[in-house]
Amino acid sequence: MTIVDERLTEEAAPLVRQLVEERVASALTAADPTLWGPAAESESAIRLAWTTLAETSRPLLAEIDALRAELHAEGVDRVVLAGMGGSSLAPEVITGTAGVPLVVLDTTDPGQVADALAGELARTVLVVSSKSGSTVETDSHRRVFAAAFAAEGIDPASRIVVVTDPGSPLEKSATEAGYRRVFQADPNVGGRYSALTAFGLVPAGLAGADVAALLDEAAAAAVVLSQDSADNPALVLASALGAAHARGAEKVVLADTGSGVKGFGDWAEQLVAESTGKEGTGLLPVVVESPTAPGFADAGDDATAVAIGAPGGGARIATRGSLGGLILLWEYATAIAGRLLGINPFDQPDVEAAKKAARALLDSPGTEERAPALVEGPVEVHPSEGLLPEGTTTLAGALNALFAAAPAAGYVSLQVYLDRLDDASATLLRTEVARKTGLQTTFGWGPRFLHSTGQYHKGGHQNGVFLQVTGASEVDVEVPDRPYTLGVLQHAQALGDGQVLVEHGRPVLRLHFTDRAAGLARLVEALAEVGA
Repeated sequence: MTIVDERLTEEAAPLVRQLVEERVASALTAADPTLWGPAAESESAIRLAWTTLAETSRPLLAEIDALRAELHAEGVDRVVLAGMGGSSLAPEVITGTAGVPLVVLDTTDPGQVADALAGELARTVLVVSSKSGSTVETDSHRRVFAAAFAAEGIDPASRIVVVTDPGSPLEKSATEAGYRRVFQADPNVGGRYSALTAFGLVPAGLAGADVAALLDEAAAAAVVLSQDSADNPALVLASALGAAHARGAEKVVLADTGSGVKGFGDWAEQLVAESTGKEGTGLLPVVVESPTAPGFADAGDDATAVAIGAPGGGARIATRGSLGGLILLWEYATAIAGRLLGINPFDQPDVEAAKKAARALLDSPGTEERAPALVEGPVEVHPSEGLLPEGTTTLAGALNALFAAAPAAGYVSLQVYLDRLDDASATLLRTEVARKTGLQTTFGWGPRFLHSTGQYHKGGHQNGVFLQVTGASEVDVEVPDRPYTLGVLQHAQALGDGQVLVEHGRPVLRLHFTDRAAGLARLVEALAEVGA
């Protein structure tokens, strides 16, 4: 169900009528690749199988149940998922909502990976999920866990399950290695639309979530979402977002208002950002902690507040329903919003740039990093060229310079390359920055956000400023048969993305903590001094 406030309903009404007259909902369900124009047709033609996954994914259910029973009979009931972007966000939402445990590795932080390795390997199965089959983070996790299994006297092949596209390098290598099971996902579904494919269902089902019920929920929603009707909630949501964007609301602020769905905003963030953030336009998702958080109830003219759950808290739009229904609703609405914005919602032209830059740094290990512009206790300050005014000598002064570089309708992107479990208090930085600046502020764990909002940062509205946080790690993890450690990879990913942002003319300030806990504390103190 989609509920829109009176003013936005009036603005969106002409777009709803247009979409109904053009029979967009039924055409999308029928996988019509012409909906986004001639330039997008070739990509769209191989990316629309997600509209019928509620039925086409059902043969997976018996296979997942059978494998889970086999593993449990062997005493293997701890599921670790190695995956990035669409390969991890959906399973995390599904299992979080179901209340079943799943260890998610969507990080290169050596401390977080070491913690996962410290779990009971005798009870562990590793699910390696990668659509391309060449994702560097996921390949690193596979190598690390295979070595750890072997060191414990466990046959790695018996404990590794793979989810990938047919014909990928990972499918070939996994088959040759004799891994426990290789699940082929539907190749005609893009990563961010893959929640109801093997990428979402296999890890969640092995962890114990009722994925059959999830497909039932999606199937019930599909009946409504395929209708060319003014009551179709996907048409209403897409039109509301399109109308808001047309009058300058380029950000979508997402807050949970009692939906019962855990982490839906993080999943929707990737879907919306990667689908719409390109060609200098798009909708930037801003996931906030609650309806009372900065940027939601007081959303300005450049933002539209959307409640996931019951209406309230200043929301202009509310969507609610079952998890399976919400997933399909937002997928339909996002694809249709792409049509209204005049872009191709299925490509991601700017995602590869940061990966290439990181690889170049890994290939040149002798490259010297510039000395910090200033050091304040445990915080080393690395600004992009020309960012700091002459005479800047404090961390607070550097933060002031970064925030001052944002235009009135801009945004601040917090990019934190730390351990999202042990360093979880870093999430508090978002609210502090939002309060201090009055700007919409996003928070992303690195490198996870590179597979999510990273596309928007380069391809969307070019009005962001970027605060990167990196930190020294007490431990590091070797990546077998690779010339780098996880710590080196994590650092290269941060520097590589920062380099690409600077090439796009965006202000970047990187803060490196020589001591993570002390660095976070000092940053919070400096934020209190901002503007003083």
